[in-house]
Amino acid sequence: MIPRYSPEKFVTLWSDLHKYQTWFDVEIAACEAMEAAGSVPPGTAVSVKGFRGQLRSERIDEIERTTRHDVIAFLTHVEELAGPPARYLHRGMTSSDVLDTSLALILREASDLLLERLDALLETLAGRVREHRRTPMMGRSHGIHAEPITFGLVLAGHYAALCRGRARLRAARTEIAVGKLAGAVGTYAHLTPAIERDALGRLGLEPETVSTQVVSRDRHAFYAASLGVLAAGIERFATNIRHFQRTEVGEAEEAFQKGQKGSSAMPHKRNPILSENLCGLARVVRAMVIPAMENVALWHERDISHSSVERMAFPDATTTLAFMLERLTRLTKNLVVYPDKLRANLEMTGRLWASEGVLLALIDKGIARQEAYVMVQRNAMRAFAGEGEFKKLLLADQEIRGLLGQEEIETQFELEHALAQVDAVIDRALEAKEE
Repeated sequence: MIPRYSPEKFVTLWSDLHKYQTWFDVEIAACEAMEAAGSVPPGTAVSVKGFRGQLRSERIDEIERTTRHDVIAFLTHVEELAGPPARYLHRGMTSSDVLDTSLALILREASDLLLERLDALLETLAGRVREHRRTPMMGRSHGIHAEPITFGLVLAGHYAALCRGRARLRAARTEIAVGKLAGAVGTYAHLTPAIERDALGRLGLEPETVSTQVVSRDRHAFYAASLGVLAAGIERFATNIRHFQRTEVGEAEEAFQKGQKGSSAMPHKRNPILSENLCGLARVVRAMVIPAMENVALWHERDISHSSVERMAFPDATTTLAFMLERLTRLTKNLVVYPDKLRANLEMTGRLWASEGVLLALIDKGIARQEAYVMVQRNAMRAFAGEGEFKKLLLADQEIRGLLGQEEIETQFELEHALAQVDAVIDRALEAKEE
């Protein structure tokens, strides 16, 4: 099943109300851990936690216009709702204990939404790989005909890259699932590591190994980088689709729906608009990586320069990447492939692609590599010049025929010979997805 793009899920995920609710969850977990340690009166968390559903972001914003401090505004609002027991919240904590721990929870949620969409893409792509595992086409290097491959092999390469992207995202999810309740400069002056571990355990997080006032931003940089590399992999796939759809190539194209129009001026146009859109959006996601890297170096125990970056970068990057994954999934499912054109392009040069096989056959006869190269190349260049078909030119070359028989030459021109190992490579790619 292909999940439709659901902006409301990410709007909710990054909304102010969800942020405040996540802050509330962190405060309650900390309060429960302090209760267990005897730092606050028993029953405090229970008396407060029921007010989670009554949080109002508008009221917090109103208070913040006076306090100019978001966490103080939040705590003030909770005290308005819960009364005296709320005074025990935030005991020994600093704002970043709440902010960084809640950010870890939200990024973990974002990761799960992204992985759901990535899995749908991989499932769809794997189906197309199997469908075209034996659909022959011309492989290209530098954009020039090289040797035969299959369309399924091309797709398998993208599948394998996306699997690596999945592994990186899963690793980044683990890397980012770290919080802190270590106080103003990470020394637990009014808390203990045991309280921190208890509270974070209730949230499914691990404690930062050595925190300052904040969780170290190399974790967040790694997370952003995993998103950027995944977006780059999507762009690579989309770029190939754009090439396949070029009029001169015509090997595959985006589905063109009834009633769709490609140009305001030219009624004949069928443009790769989805692929081009993905290439552009990849730049947006990658643009978040450098600011995340620059957030790693903060002054002393903490400055606030990273905060403004993250308020923009993580909502934008995760939401954009989710859209890209869903768009590429639908594009892949509906991609129109033209086997006849693939075959026609494969045969365009009269099987000049057999040149390496003939070269190796001559080497096996004891001819020096560079000497054999010259013998094959002179016939290939004559074929390029239109002086004859490559295979016939080779068969007529007396120097080559003195070394290779007709069958030995013709074997190198057999497509099955060229594609003998493709299934093994595709099978290896399809086994790459980690569970």
